Amino acid sequence: MEKLELFQLKYPEMREELIDYIRGLSDEKYQYQAWIEGVRPGGGYDELDYTVHFLYDDTDLADDPESMIGWILVGKSESDAVAKVISSLDIIFDKYGTELSDKEYLAKEEWRDVIKAAKEAEKILLSSV
Repeated sequence: MEKLELFQLKYPEMREELIDYIRGLSDEKYQYQAWIEGVRPGGGYDELDYTVHFLYDDTDLADDPESMIGWILVGKSESDAVAKVISSLDIIFDKYGTELSDKEYLAKEEWRDVIKAAKEAEKILLSSV
């Protein structure tokens, strides 16, 4: 499959939302500031739960990231990168469940893998912009 251009995406606004969530997952300082201390640069409110709902409930990214190519992703490299983020989150949720506080998730050793996968996904997503 050829890589699509951004203007060809069906839901470019959702792509921007995805990039924001991935950016949040890639930035440990932001996570502590926004999710734990409740102070979000620029105002507003954010928590890990918003990201989880977007990835797992609001889109098919958690089940089949490739199916989102043409909708909010432009190619396989993007779907693979997002799949790695999902996989790193799945490892934590499988091991610790889904009822921990944001602070408890961030304290887990495996959280470093989430940050690493998100940083890589962010680079790949932004390289298409």
